[in-house]
Amino acid sequence: MNMNGPAPTSLLFRLRPMPGSHALAITCVLEQSLRSGRRPLLRGLDDTAFEHLVTHYFGDLPVHNGAPDDDTKTHGIDEFDDLLALLLAHCTTPGKEGRWLCHAVATAAMSDNHLWQDMGLPDRQALSALLAENFPALAARNTGNMRWKKFFYRQLCAAEGLTLCKSPHCAVCVDFAECFGPEDASQP
Repeated sequence: MNMNGPAPTSLLFRLRPMPGSHALAITCVLEQSLRSGRRPLLRGLDDTAFEHLVTHYFGDLPVHNGAPDDDTKTHGIDEFDDLLALLLAHCTTPGKEGRWLCHAVATAAMSDNHLWQDMGLPDRQALSALLAENFPALAARNTGNMRWKKFFYRQLCAAEGLTLCKSPHCAVCVDFAECFGPEDASQP
């Protein structure tokens, strides 16, 4: 490896050594947001909180959260605050790192692909491991291995007393394959 070449542009190369999967997950979501042009990079954080996060993980890296895109209000109902509250209630990662992780997961969940893709993770197994480590009680509820975004929305609907399935049981629901089918990069 040529150490005299240009500096790597990936945030992963700037990440300070931090224990735990939360640092890597937050970095991956920031990277994915930067690549996709998603703004803000992490929703729900004011400029001061975002600057604190960047300083904590990356030192003096000149990255700014950015203002939200105008189209975030045109996509209909936005469940960000509800999902963030669900994640915060179940996060076992203490302190600000846990809060930042919740913001990262909730931000990625507002995008259109599988959650592992929107978080910039290599596959669904990496996401499942991250959620089991940082949200163990919530992850344990996903006994049927439901896709994570669908699972989160099912949890939100259940909290409101709403039912997602068109039949009384998921196993006989006409949408079973959509909720529980295999995930790959080409399938949203």
